[in-house]
Amino acid sequence: KQILVLGLDGAGKTSILHSLATNHVKRSVAPTEGFNAICINTEESQMEFLEIGGSELLRSYWKMYLPKVLLLVYVVDSADHARLPMAKQLLHQLIQNNSTLPIVVLANKQDLEGAHCITDIHDALALSDIGDERKMFLIGTHVAEDGSEISSGMKDAKELIGQLVLETQ
Repeated sequence: KQILVLGLDGAGKTSILHSLATNHVKRSVAPTEGFNAICINTEESQMEFLEIGGSELLRSYWKMYLPKVLLLVYVVDSADHARLPMAKQLLHQLIQNNSTLPIVVLANKQDLEGAHCITDIHDALALSDIGDERKMFLIGTHVAEDGSEISSGMKDAKELIGQLVLETQ
């Protein structure tokens, strides 16, 4: 069972995965052309992340992998105001037929000027409409300078994902 990592192109999925895997920052600027799989070992478990690129061509694959996963990690670019409505629409379409899949939304790029705060992201994605049946979390993250240690938000996200994986196995 895997953890599926989705979001629009440019949201920071690959950078987040690398940071979670190594506990150090390495920004990725090249878009993921297809799939990216990363295994992360913690003291409690082994987590297998599958990232699918967010370009329009790759979004058709998103739904195919959804039934096979333990958890959805959905990454949004907090500073990309123009594309938040599209991020919302895609998220709601994805999960409409799966009322129990746990979701961790990472409001990424919180360090950028003009980034929406967590409550604005919550509202922009209409997370209240997603239902009370599922476990859902929203965490603000950012990938800081290359080589530095990961932010507390990233550490929280990693801990939470690990906990959810243990609970759902």
